[in-house]
Amino acid sequence: MSHKRPVVVVLAAGRGSRFASTTHKLLQPLGATTVLGQTLAHVLASGLPLVVVTTAALASEAAHTVAARDVVVVPETQAALGMGRSLATGVAARSDGAGWLILPADMPLVQPGTLKAVADALAHHPVAFAQYRGRRGHPVGFAAELYSELRLLNGDEGAKRLLARYPAAGVDVEDAGVLIDIDTLADLEALQASQAMAPGQRHETGDFPVTDATLP
Repeated sequence: MSHKRPVVVVLAAGRGSRFASTTHKLLQPLGATTVLGQTLAHVLASGLPLVVVTTAALASEAAHTVAARDVVVVPETQAALGMGRSLATGVAARSDGAGWLILPADMPLVQPGTLKAVADALAHHPVAFAQYRGRRGHPVGFAAELYSELRLLNGDEGAKRLLARYPAAGVDVEDAGVLIDIDTLADLEALQASQAMAPGQRHETGDFPVTDATLP
């Protein structure tokens, strides 16, 4: 019996063009670390293997948290080809995985238990995704049988056509973070303010930006 686990592919090669700052959104401070650092810390806490697909500008930040062997650096020209290309690159770098969970790096609230729950669902479904109170979010997971198709993805469409072709199982989680990403400076400020509060005072999900997380 195989003991391999699905690999979390953290997508950190986007330009973050909507974020109005001279510093990339993934390098912005969040708690005791950065946006990217917190996302990666949650992945590490899940115990799942991971690979970070990023650019040279962000590679050193990723290396603060994960081993260098788990960071795949893509040229800016390749990153500009869209999320599909980054996703395919990450899957190819861990071709022996028991499946892959796709997690955008700008979603630092996704909890370790959520990642494990979606990974477990891939033992029974070709595609699985986290959902919170009926709303689809990230991560989205793909079983190993879809490797050949994932490897050929390109452009900004990501894996939409795979989700249209294969039955996808929703995994219910009590984790509002599956819906929350950071696209703008206002998004970041709202999240920073919430994390500065005592747990009982933190905002509800509706106070945060909700990602278009239907698809990776």
